[in-house]
Amino acid sequence: MKNTQLTVNKRPAKTIDTDLLVYCLAQEKDKAPKSDAFIQDLVAKAFDLGDFSAKDQEQLLFYPTTVNIKENVRARRILVMGMGKIDNKKELSIVSDMLRQVGGNVAKVCEKIKAKTITVCLPDLAHLGAEKTAQCIAEGLLLGDYRFLKYKKITKKKTDYIGLKTIRFVCEKAIATIRKGAKKGVIAARAACEARDMANEPGNGWTSKEFSNYAKTLAKTYGLTYTCLEKKQLEKLGMGGILAVNQGSAIPPRMVILEYTPENKTNTILLVGKGITFDSGGISLKPSSGMEEMKYDMCGGAAVLATMQAVGEEKPLVGVVAIIPATDNMPGGTAVRPGDIIHHFNKVTSEIVNTDAEGRMILADALAYGVKRFSPDCVVDIATLTGAVIIGLGHHHSGLLSNNDHLAKSLILAGKEAGEPIWRLPLTEEYKKQIESTVADIKNVGGKPGGTITAAAYLSNFVGKTPWAHLDIAGTAWDFTEKSYIPKGPSGIGVRTFLNLIQNWKKGGLT
Repeated sequence: MKNTQLTVNKRPAKTIDTDLLVYCLAQEKDKAPKSDAFIQDLVAKAFDLGDFSAKDQEQLLFYPTTVNIKENVRARRILVMGMGKIDNKKELSIVSDMLRQVGGNVAKVCEKIKAKTITVCLPDLAHLGAEKTAQCIAEGLLLGDYRFLKYKKITKKKTDYIGLKTIRFVCEKAIATIRKGAKKGVIAARAACEARDMANEPGNGWTSKEFSNYAKTLAKTYGLTYTCLEKKQLEKLGMGGILAVNQGSAIPPRMVILEYTPENKTNTILLVGKGITFDSGGISLKPSSGMEEMKYDMCGGAAVLATMQAVGEEKPLVGVVAIIPATDNMPGGTAVRPGDIIHHFNKVTSEIVNTDAEGRMILADALAYGVKRFSPDCVVDIATLTGAVIIGLGHHHSGLLSNNDHLAKSLILAGKEAGEPIWRLPLTEEYKKQIESTVADIKNVGGKPGGTITAAAYLSNFVGKTPWAHLDIAGTAWDFTEKSYIPKGPSGIGVRTFLNLIQNWKKGGLT
């Protein structure tokens, strides 16, 4: 990903040489929105004509040399971006996402005019605070400026827009606070964009080896502890789930582990991400139509790995461990078959009814191993696990199932704050009965009814009494709710939710 620079200063905006000078204005009731004095007349005239009232996504773009501005302005263009109605009656999470969308809309204008440098005059939103305002606009700008051009070769032109090089935030007060918020926004957005990059890679460009290499680089860069369990080690440990899924593949499986351990650590959060780098369905082969999208089946693993990049930069007080079980799922001559029985790491046996229900098989080993090896205070897994969650929740909410109410509430709040909505589903004994097997301890599918829930019921056999939550992002990892800062294709969902969970973690842990 390109490394856009974001700086904060208090220089007068009109003195800065920039491709685009941006003002973000809130909608007022029955009157022109308030703005800086030197453009107030232009805004008022546009309001009187009915052309601009600062509604959400409403825009004014003009050129200082062609309008009657008495001040000497060095910007080549001025953009006035409407934010809509923002008042203290709105939930802060809603206002935060409105600002991200403002940032995303500004990024779209930048693409249209091919701006390389922009200067943003931050709005003063007292009820939200300067830090959060800066964070959300920074996130929206960088997330909205995302594009994946790695494989554009002969079709790429020199005139193609490659994105912003420099962003400047200007403000008159609270410089240190705004710098803090902007930095948090940059870290979160860059991590989410890294997750998008991983997901956009083709199946022949991102395998278990690339997961391993990326993790190794993060470990060296940020002082994390790196471990990679190779095939022989997985066999010795009895990781029957990931080994079974990998049987038809020419590429060996890997279980990639990163540990962040701060001084005086009191708690540990374990994150587990599904790393199926391509999912053909195995012997239970998927239909060919749309199968190319199955390169996205590693979005959970990408989210967990990208989160560790942000953790390495932010250095939180809580310990974080990430595990990515990584393999593809192919229908080779040695592939696991429907009817086969496997032995998981914790000795639970499973009857394989459908080889396309492979995600839970690799997560099961990772969860059981992670809980035993690290004794975490909680564990959260994230996976593009079931088509059933799309039927139930569409592309607007990720599904959540958990054995702990406090952890579930914490994740829902973290997702809400990130603009990544989460909806909790029940996980009761009735669903667990659907995966009972007559020949093994459990079976890997429980029929169509409640498919998202029975998948979580399978995973519940591998966490013991540890507080655990499962996020099914099959509907939101790509084709997520259309927003100005969410591109077509992979959304990078989960990264910013996890960061919120980690940042808001209380010293005493779950209570």
